[in-house]
Amino acid sequence: MKQLIECVPNFSEGRDLNIIRQITDRIESVEGIKLLNVDPGNATNRTVVTFVGEPDAVIEAAFRGIEKAAELIDMSKHKGEHPRMGATDVCPLIPISGITMEETVVYAKKLGEKVGKLLNLPVYLYESAQSNPARKNLSIIRAGEYEGFFTKIKQAEWKPDFGPAEYSAKSGATVIGARDFLVAYNANLNTTSVRRANSVAFDIRENGRKIKNEKGEDVVQPGTCKSVKAIGWFIEEYGIAQVSMNLTNINITPLHIAFDECVKSAYNRGMRVTGSELVGLVPLKSLTDAGKYFLEKQNRSTGVSEKDLVRIAIKSLGLDELSPFKPEERIIEYQLRDKADERLVSMSLIDFADETASESPAPGGGSVSAYMGALGISLATMVANLSSHKKGWDDRWKEFSGWADKGQVIKKNLIALVDEDTRAFNQIMNAFGLPKGTDQEKASRSEAIQAATLNAIEVPLKTMKICLESMTIIKEMVKEGNPNSVTDAGVGALCARSAIIGAYLNVKVNGSGLKDKAYMEKTMKEAEAMKAAAENMEKEILQIVDNKISE
Repeated sequence: MKQLIECVPNFSEGRDLNIIRQITDRIESVEGIKLLNVDPGNATNRTVVTFVGEPDAVIEAAFRGIEKAAELIDMSKHKGEHPRMGATDVCPLIPISGITMEETVVYAKKLGEKVGKLLNLPVYLYESAQSNPARKNLSIIRAGEYEGFFTKIKQAEWKPDFGPAEYSAKSGATVIGARDFLVAYNANLNTTSVRRANSVAFDIRENGRKIKNEKGEDVVQPGTCKSVKAIGWFIEEYGIAQVSMNLTNINITPLHIAFDECVKSAYNRGMRVTGSELVGLVPLKSLTDAGKYFLEKQNRSTGVSEKDLVRIAIKSLGLDELSPFKPEERIIEYQLRDKADERLVSMSLIDFADETASESPAPGGGSVSAYMGALGISLATMVANLSSHKKGWDDRWKEFSGWADKGQVIKKNLIALVDEDTRAFNQIMNAFGLPKGTDQEKASRSEAIQAATLNAIEVPLKTMKICLESMTIIKEMVKEGNPNSVTDAGVGALCARSAIIGAYLNVKVNGSGLKDKAYMEKTMKEAEAMKAAAENMEKEILQIVDNKISE
């Protein structure tokens, strides 16, 4: 698996687009880097840049961005709402895939050393990259901000981890680290009062607020949300106060819980949360979980499409209050998605049919079988959702929502197999096209053909297994679902059975070219058993359908 690191440097410039562009151009000048998002803030005078790539490329791109920021940004003239201490204020590295936090820490230290040595800037490590517990927290490091660091840096306990123990009036200092995914998130309030916004922030943030106990001693009263940092501020360009939050562990306090806690606190203090704002990118799961959360609060089925869950989350959280929220630009998985891997499923129905009907051998029966299976479970999922929302069945909404959730998972897996089957076929063709001039080339070609053939067997076999699983849900919807939609579930059974038989044919034909006969004998027995089970299940389902429509 390719190692991927996300880097989210925060630059202390949010107004001069020319400066921002020069910095991002330097970042993008590194081969292999994908710039995901550039989010400038006028009031904060800060730009959050998000990019991703393999570790060495990310380190080089981050260095170039920090170097350019030090050249172009004069901190002695900087004013903004957000806490800051340098031209590049903070530069975290986040492990995305194929790399551990421990490995990411090594790269963070490598970047810090390079910045300190070559740019002559003070560098502090934070979070997982910092071994000193007293210096792990960014807010503690940044306390005193730019203005206070001229004195702070001279203190022995605040000697930088890399670079000189001298403060640069022009560039300040930089904090570099490794951390888990952090969501920067702001709740909008119907007030202009920073004090009132801070009162909400203190209610919800983990560190809470200081209060006097019965002995008159200062004690900390924790807030309601663990792994949440928060302050209140006023954003002039919007004319409102916000609760500005960093969600440092979205598994502990997810987006929707932080939002709802702000709603409760604001209401108790005579205010309203009117919407919210995401800074930078957000994991897809944060929005789909939010969508499910708000649907559950309405006693509605959560087994709707990913697109619908995201849309519900956007509306429920008010993410589009201040500016349009475009999922394709703001969700990290959508930014990383390789469109080439979704060539077929991204087509219109007409284009898919035209491509299938063309002289090209792919997509063929395997892809079409997977798509038929997806249509079959989609019909059953529709019945589940209709049943969940049926008048008089309110006490059963969760039951049908559970079936719909399972249906959505199966649908997603089968949709993925549409393109996977075509890729498997193309791999075989590519293997046959390999050179065969020498004995070594012949051996390599034969090995590649066998590996591609094995994959071309396993993909339709996977289709069969998933479609057979789908028939359990289809049968349940025929038996228990909205009787007005019983024939829809019946058609779903026909689709699933056809998909299984179609995939079976692909397993059989591709298996003829496999040299491992023992594997094929075992596989064909498995495939034949699934085919027989599907045919029997189809008969049972259609009998139930016939009985119901004859009543």
